[in-house]
Amino acid sequence: MLQSMPPAPHRNFKFLQVLSFRFQLVLAYQMMAVVVGWHIYQITGDPLALGLVGLAEVVPYMCTALFGGYLVDHYSRRWFGVLAAVMLLINGLVLLGVSNGWVEGDPELWIYVSIAFTGFARAFIAPTYSALFALVLPRDQYARAAGLGSSVLQIGMVTGPAIGGILIGWAGTGAAYLTAVVLCFGAMLSLVLLKVKQPPRAESAPVFTSIAQGLRFVYSNQIMLGAQCLDMFAVLFGGAVALLPAFVNDIYHYGPEGLGILRAAPAVGAVVMGLWLARHPINLHAGRWLLLAVGGFGLCMIAFALSTHFWVAAFVLLLSGAFDGVSVVLRTTIMQLITPDEMRGRVSSINGIFIGSSNELGAFESGVAARLMGLIPSVIFGGSMTMLVVAVTAWRAPKLRKLELQQLH
Repeated sequence: MLQSMPPAPHRNFKFLQVLSFRFQLVLAYQMMAVVVGWHIYQITGDPLALGLVGLAEVVPYMCTALFGGYLVDHYSRRWFGVLAAVMLLINGLVLLGVSNGWVEGDPELWIYVSIAFTGFARAFIAPTYSALFALVLPRDQYARAAGLGSSVLQIGMVTGPAIGGILIGWAGTGAAYLTAVVLCFGAMLSLVLLKVKQPPRAESAPVFTSIAQGLRFVYSNQIMLGAQCLDMFAVLFGGAVALLPAFVNDIYHYGPEGLGILRAAPAVGAVVMGLWLARHPINLHAGRWLLLAVGGFGLCMIAFALSTHFWVAAFVLLLSGAFDGVSVVLRTTIMQLITPDEMRGRVSSINGIFIGSSNELGAFESGVAARLMGLIPSVIFGGSMTMLVVAVTAWRAPKLRKLELQQLH
């Protein structure tokens, strides 16, 4: 008797619920990020202040991420995601209060405190998504689902900054924060209504012993470690997103709508690439494609720094997003295929520290470099360092360079 084929990822209702959780939280987070960046720069006029926003988030995130992965692995694949949505909802309400003058004290200080609170919430989002991803999908659909998930993530990154920028100019920061609060509530509801059979609880090893098991697994695997280090250092040095308010204000002389467009441009490229890869997944020479994609991202950062016209800069950022989309899909597929089911939360948390924290540390590095070198030279330096990272990774991680995804099935 022939077995029926599992439904395609976009026809799997449980997977769509998990995607809805991810999309709404990304959308809310991106809206809050663009509003906070604009507000801080209007208050201070200092690019270093933009970097401090990233630092305020990454410190609490790095302190709690590994524990978040442990809790997801050992207690619940779902309810800690609900907790993260509630924490971001509260965060949005605090920012709304600051925007409307309901909170007394220094608004800049309140914004930094609120961003720090976001870091605690983020510790649970990636482990929850990674664990539920594997729980609701058959293994042979991981590559296609990774492409679809990447597209959904990038759609949130496109529409979040665009909506945030439009709302700032049209209705003010309060309206943007209120919209983000509603989205956080929707994300929470997606997981509350998700009906999924929880796997048996993992053996409750001591927390630090369990975390050490996850760390040993990642550090002993050259392919996973190489992919994570490649992306971490590329984003750490090559990301220019944190400096976009300064480029918009000082170089292109646009308002908040221009910031929304430039913040959205990389995600537009990543959405198109993610949708393409969902239908045409990369199977041959995956390691080489990963290295080429990150190198292309570094080249785009250099081209962005040298561009003097707003729409040329937007196009270059769109191309950078397409290259980044290849990297995201391949890295996600590699992680899902290599990781044992009982360690998905911890490995996802470690991946989050490598990848997620590099965004905020990269924002801090960008702010410091812009203060020391100037705005444009700092971005050129970052793009050049990204290309150097690609060369070193290709040399030091030959298993990653020669990787074929069929080896991991």
